[in-house]
Amino acid sequence: MLRQPAVAGAFYPADPETLKKLIESCFLDDVGPGYIPELNSFDGNDYPINVMVPHAGYQYSGAIASKGYCEIVKKGFPGVFIIISPNHTGFGSEISVFNEGEWITPLGNVKIDKELAEAIVDVSEYASCDFTAHIHEHSIEVQLPFLQYFSADFKIVPITMGTQNFVTSTDLSNAIFEATNKLNRSYCVIASTDLSHFNTQERANTVDGFVLEDIYEMNEFKLFEEVVQYNITMCGYGPVMTVMSLSKRCGKHTSEILAYGTSGDVTDDLTSVVGYASGIFR
Repeated sequence: MLRQPAVAGAFYPADPETLKKLIESCFLDDVGPGYIPELNSFDGNDYPINVMVPHAGYQYSGAIASKGYCEIVKKGFPGVFIIISPNHTGFGSEISVFNEGEWITPLGNVKIDKELAEAIVDVSEYASCDFTAHIHEHSIEVQLPFLQYFSADFKIVPITMGTQNFVTSTDLSNAIFEATNKLNRSYCVIASTDLSHFNTQERANTVDGFVLEDIYEMNEFKLFEEVVQYNITMCGYGPVMTVMSLSKRCGKHTSEILAYGTSGDVTDDLTSVVGYASGIFR
């Protein structure tokens, strides 16, 4: 199946050259790395290195996302990126895996690692091969141009979580661990999430601080508890829990928060903001 872009011209430019220039400006922004990194050769050292990045329109969260992508670029691209997102549309299964075909963006087509996608589904108790959850979902699509800017030589496994809890995140982390080991894949997992939604700047900074502390401590259990306890409207806590669980299973027990900000930092409207952060697990 060819998955057509759903948010080109909205979340990011539909014109390839304009898109490339905007990606460059994200890296050069004061909130970003301040430079455009060069893609290094992948040597497999220290992998898997996994990241968390936001998925709003590039004008709001692109510079913050670029901090996570800078780390990936410096380490070199593995063979496949497993991109996990929340399900904003309500379509599809508990864990929906896009298992074959290509995704189209203004920068070209990206192939699906069909063998790995189906191996993950085979191991998981909750994942299924499903296209419907992905047709209009933006939170994986917006990640692809950041990767395509640097290379066309990679594949993806897009996974959308309709159910986000301990059971599904643990199941998915286990499925990824077993499937990648079985197939001997070099990979990076990208957890796509925004933080709290539609709070004042002050409250966003407070509750997002709880989340970021839990991520820094690599404590997915506390993260889930505080999302529930404080009614934190973080859309992708399931993908982040999955990445933390998987990273620790791979012997990666540390994380770093690379950047944090809100939409209010861009718009100057501090009455109703969305929080964004990027981080790395290694």
